[in-house]
Amino acid sequence: MLYFFASFGQISENFVFRKFQIQKFRDFSHSLTYFAKNNNILNTSRRRIILSRVSVPKYKIDRRLGVNLWGRPKSPVNNRPTKPGEHGKNAKRKRLSNYGLQLAEKQKLQYYYGMKERQFRIFFVKASRSGNGVKELISMLESRLDAFVYRMKWAPTIFAAKQMIKHKHILVNGSVVSVSSFLLKAGDAVSLRDTIKDHEKVKESMDLAERGLPTYFEVYDEGKAAKLIKLPELDEVPYPVKVNPHLVVEYYSRKV
Repeated sequence: MLYFFASFGQISENFVFRKFQIQKFRDFSHSLTYFAKNNNILNTSRRRIILSRVSVPKYKIDRRLGVNLWGRPKSPVNNRPTKPGEHGKNAKRKRLSNYGLQLAEKQKLQYYYGMKERQFRIFFVKASRSGNGVKELISMLESRLDAFVYRMKWAPTIFAAKQMIKHKHILVNGSVVSVSSFLLKAGDAVSLRDTIKDHEKVKESMDLAERGLPTYFEVYDEGKAAKLIKLPELDEVPYPVKVNPHLVVEYYSRKV
């Protein structure tokens, strides 16, 4: 009898401790959900937390597409034009179907500007509402603030340009803008903040010879400020590889 009560006491003690652990986990889960909601990282439709997204290394994108997408001298495509993987040296790139060509052209533009699929699709839908969807799409992509910072050579890559904007190092018409997708208008002036104008990384990036400044920029203040003169045409954008946005329109015409 005494053994029974001793065993029952031990079981009840374990039960209370287990219940305490469950309650503690629920409190932590609720706290994490509250944090996610306030920081816009909760997908409320699926009720799951999205803390981060793993980005694909840019050189893997080059090898997957088979082109030096950003014109970098260190791109592996310059020396290894074969397919990636263990058997890439002996494998030949298959001839793409019409859909494969459309998908490849879409991925070129999407990865070039460092955009996610949902963002790029929204841009296409907005551009398709005008008469010339191709012209409007290129104009919208080039009017993004991160594309402007990248074109000005203040950052070595489009990803570094996004980080520079996020850290509030960029001024638009004298005001700080920390949104990479901010769309500029013709006549807007963009400049570096005084705290980063003389930064070593900025100077190194501006000295890179792999990219030139576009003709639709009016540069002043020794290259540390510029004005967007007009929204560019397709043939005015200095892409390092050949792009065909008409195939992007054909790709989304199946889905939108």
